[in-house]
Amino acid sequence: MLPLSDFPLEARRALRGVFCDLDDTLTTGGRLTSGAYAAMERLQQAGVLVVPITGRPAGWCDHIARMWPIDAVVGENGAFYFRYDAVRRTMKRRFVDDEPTRAAYRERLAAIAREIVAAVPGAAVSADQLYREADLAIDYSEDVTPLPREKVEQILALMQARGLTAKVSSIHVNGWFGTYDKLSMTRRIMQEEFATELDAACERFLFVGDSPNDAPLFAYFPHAVGVANIRKFTGRLAHAPRYVTRAESGAGFCEVADFLLAGR
Repeated sequence: MLPLSDFPLEARRALRGVFCDLDDTLTTGGRLTSGAYAAMERLQQAGVLVVPITGRPAGWCDHIARMWPIDAVVGENGAFYFRYDAVRRTMKRRFVDDEPTRAAYRERLAAIAREIVAAVPGAAVSADQLYREADLAIDYSEDVTPLPREKVEQILALMQARGLTAKVSSIHVNGWFGTYDKLSMTRRIMQEEFATELDAACERFLFVGDSPNDAPLFAYFPHAVGVANIRKFTGRLAHAPRYVTRAESGAGFCEVADFLLAGR
């Protein structure tokens, strides 16, 4: 991974937008700092598209789409996108699966959750599960004593054995029925909402992340950045970002925003 200072100036000037993870990328110690919030606002005011891409639930994403200085949000690891029109005061919600399908999946996921919690002492269903539409989140370090790597791998294996697509974030193991992911929904939102074929324009966008479930986006975007805490996953990333910040978490995101805006 290269230092952010190696990011070419002309490439920075050509950027149209920033995609970013939420937990431990925008947030620091579970909190959104004023600096990270202001960094999103500065980017948006400079005409840069800002779209968080997160594993967090639909309930959170409704708030984020309405209240934050962003253009849209992808949630639950690609299960949907939300975009709020402040002028018309309407929310567009685009899901991969329809409501009856999601309801049926939720019943199956609840049974799998009970099995995992019984099999892996110390694991817990995420506190935000109540607000989820499409996936299961098992907490291994947010509101529980952090579990060792082998227990995280056990949770991952249990999900996969039950037919789920499963990914590890910095705080949760997430699982869902289907083959969608963060990248597939990011492609969809750019096509449907911003008239952009991302495959042809990916060099005009930057992604910032921090954990293994961001690996497909690190691989896809030529301009992918890891905040410094990405280093704790060294050896566990299917694909590493091209660049890395000096600072961790929200301060690292601020570093990226300042660096991009200075180039403009």
